[in-house]
Amino acid sequence: MSDAAQFAEAHFSEYLEKLKNLVRIPSISFDGFPPEEVKRSAEATAKLLREEGLENVEILSIEGSHPYVYADWLHAPGKPTLLLYAHHDVQPVGREEVWKTPPFEPTEKEGRLYARGSADDKAGIIVHVAAIAAYLRAQKKLPLNVKLMIEGEEEIGSLHLEPFLKQYQKKFQADVIVITDTGNFDVGVPTITNSLRGIVATEVTVKVMDHPLHSGSWGGPGPDPVIALSKIIASLVDDEGKIAIPGIYDEVLPLSPVEQKSIESLSYTDAIYRQQAFLLDGVEIIGGEAPPLKKLYRLPSLSVNAIQASSRKNMANIVNDSAWCKIGIRTVPNMNADRSLKLLCDHLKRTAPWGAHVILEPEHTAPWWTTNPEGPVFDKARKALTEAFGRECVVMGQGGTIPFVGPFSEALGGVPALLIGVEDPYTNAHSENESLHLGDLKKAILAAVYLYRELAD
Repeated sequence: MSDAAQFAEAHFSEYLEKLKNLVRIPSISFDGFPPEEVKRSAEATAKLLREEGLENVEILSIEGSHPYVYADWLHAPGKPTLLLYAHHDVQPVGREEVWKTPPFEPTEKEGRLYARGSADDKAGIIVHVAAIAAYLRAQKKLPLNVKLMIEGEEEIGSLHLEPFLKQYQKKFQADVIVITDTGNFDVGVPTITNSLRGIVATEVTVKVMDHPLHSGSWGGPGPDPVIALSKIIASLVDDEGKIAIPGIYDEVLPLSPVEQKSIESLSYTDAIYRQQAFLLDGVEIIGGEAPPLKKLYRLPSLSVNAIQASSRKNMANIVNDSAWCKIGIRTVPNMNADRSLKLLCDHLKRTAPWGAHVILEPEHTAPWWTTNPEGPVFDKARKALTEAFGRECVVMGQGGTIPFVGPFSEALGGVPALLIGVEDPYTNAHSENESLHLGDLKKAILAAVYLYRELAD
């Protein structure tokens, strides 16, 4: 083990404490939450980067954006430059009563660190910082050049990233992007992500009358909008749970031989999915005969994210005037976003029963992304991850969406993007009781140390 790797091992607890300090800041970037906390998070991140020896540390923003943090170390002439990405903003906590520990008081329990942002994605910041510090403290230099971009609005869709990159394109130019904001196949299994699903979505309002009416006096002749919406929703899938919108699967890209081999090698069964997703006894696995991993990242999926008609608190014996829901489709490589959204919207209007009025409010779409995980950059990354974790690195897709990956790479001239991270199937990112496996955090830091060495060669 090199002296840099030895330093990372010996000082892991120090960087775990630095992670806890970042996690204590409730940097929720959503509207309705204090933007001052996101600013405070950016300031704490910038302070950490300065303390660890990075240079040219700046807090950057453009009009309307939450703050980004930039830093670099550029003293390795002739060596590659890595652009290291993570984000310091976090999701809202959700239902506080469901949390088993305070969401912004990091708590160690059974080898995991529980807190909002512990894994998604303040751990990504620490992976970069700890690996850089290991070289700077042990060897007084890095084997290559690094630039860091720590974003402050990833959780709200990176709304300003494209104009931000246009404004600061020269500052962020690099040879390879390393994005530490994804997950591993399982605890202890190092994973490179080579594809992400996109998303198209719309709000749906079904309206049948001007205002709610007494269900006894008026119920019967007039349609119930909740039932009408329910019939529309039910028409979106067939009896197997596959999406029943005509044409929705037409553009789906078949698995490549590398992806097919990866799925087969992982032996991921319906039983494993059932365990990791905490499905209740008797609940069926849906979606047809495809293996679960293919369903998770290379086939589209449909979800009703929220539904409302009156509320449990305000329930009364009425026929509601309207019902509302939010519906989204996770798209996969080769699916055209505009076409997919139109197919969804056309279906929603076409299947409305009883002449019910359907009002649609489509949201902005987020693109899917895929890359061929072959070539020297990916070979070296697999070697580094395998060495750090002590087992063979795997390559697979992720079912989630990171909308900026494709535009990010394109804005920098199509440079390779390496997606690695510290989440696992039990992390609960975006949900209550988010947590991080501490053993995987240590291995991820070591993997970054080895990655810098490998790419420098």
